[in-house]
Amino acid sequence: MTQSTSASAPRASIGFKELVALVAMLMALNALAIDSMLPALPAIGAGLGIDDANQRQWVVTAYLLGFGVTQIIYGPLSDRFGRRPVLFVGVVIYVAFSLLAAFAWSFEALLAARVLQGVGAASTRVLAVAIVRDQYEGRRMAQVMSLSFLVFLGVPIIAPSLGALILMLGPWRWIFAVLGLWGVAILIRAGLRLPETLHPENRMPIDLKRITSAAGETVSNRLSIGYTLAMAVIVGCLFGFINSSQQVFEVALGNAEIFPIIFAVVGCGIAAASLLNAGLVQRLGQRLLSHTALIGFTVFSAIHFAAALAGWESLTAFAVLQTLTMFCFGFIGGNFGSMAMTPLGHIAGTAAAVQGVISSVGGALIGFFIGQQFDGTTVPLTAGFTLCGLTAIAIVLWTERGRLFSAVEEAAAN
Repeated sequence: MTQSTSASAPRASIGFKELVALVAMLMALNALAIDSMLPALPAIGAGLGIDDANQRQWVVTAYLLGFGVTQIIYGPLSDRFGRRPVLFVGVVIYVAFSLLAAFAWSFEALLAARVLQGVGAASTRVLAVAIVRDQYEGRRMAQVMSLSFLVFLGVPIIAPSLGALILMLGPWRWIFAVLGLWGVAILIRAGLRLPETLHPENRMPIDLKRITSAAGETVSNRLSIGYTLAMAVIVGCLFGFINSSQQVFEVALGNAEIFPIIFAVVGCGIAAASLLNAGLVQRLGQRLLSHTALIGFTVFSAIHFAAALAGWESLTAFAVLQTLTMFCFGFIGGNFGSMAMTPLGHIAGTAAAVQGVISSVGGALIGFFIGQQFDGTTVPLTAGFTLCGLTAIAIVLWTERGRLFSAVEEAAAN
């Protein structure tokens, strides 16, 4: 099957801005499901009899594992039946288990509901990438993903505050009800405005041999697997921060009340970088921006680690250094994802699913490991960031055969 899509010729009747907005809504569904939980973790623990703060991190990780593992299912289904119906089924599952989580009678029941909530949400990750890839490729695709990522990142800025506000008005269970309502809003919006972006002639039967072949191509292609693995490592840092952030502010920094504000500041750093990336990527290219940002990410993480190790950590130092580090992260996500997908447009659904499983599950496990090392200081968190940054640089060097910043291959791909 060949791809005739060009950066200037989208293949379905949905405008650029509307596509960005819809993809951002899909991505925001996951951000809300993760970040609105953070202020509620102590209340959830108290309500369900969980005193160990590290154990409460499972509320986040259970969702991430369900979200990551099942992405492989949605890719082949969307390649066979189209993007719309598979997306709708996934979001309905998300809504159903959001409501079940609101009525969870035990911590185990809540975790089960969170896993299945993640299973439903996995469709949005796969379908968001596949829908964009159906219409765009190369730098234009990176621009769409960066703009969507920008809107998506606006949610973490407000999500902890939203969770805290809901806790002021009612019990923690209300947060899950709000998540269910957001899923309903997506169903209505997508039902009214999202066309089917997969052309009938490009639909493929559910064939185990074909799926295995497509998955094999995804993991054997150097660009695909290299940037997917690098993304998993960097996403692991983000999940590590999310897992332990509430404890960091309450215990290590001694100021739980300011947690939503600093979290929002960090989110603004990522959002600002994503906005800049969307404007610069067409001119400077994905490699120059993302490789420079990856080095910056690692340098700022190492500085923060050294400061924490020396006992110089403070609320101001944490806010500044973490914001600078995550500012660099904002130049990495969309570009790494786009470069990983560039050679795989002919198997976009399956490729997005395989890449999503690797980056999501890998990131969730790395993030959980980082979070579980919390010892009352920021040393484990900053050490994790530094090691992950160095690992990601090594992976990218392998992917690009020892060369950074070069746009030669990228130009050829476009």
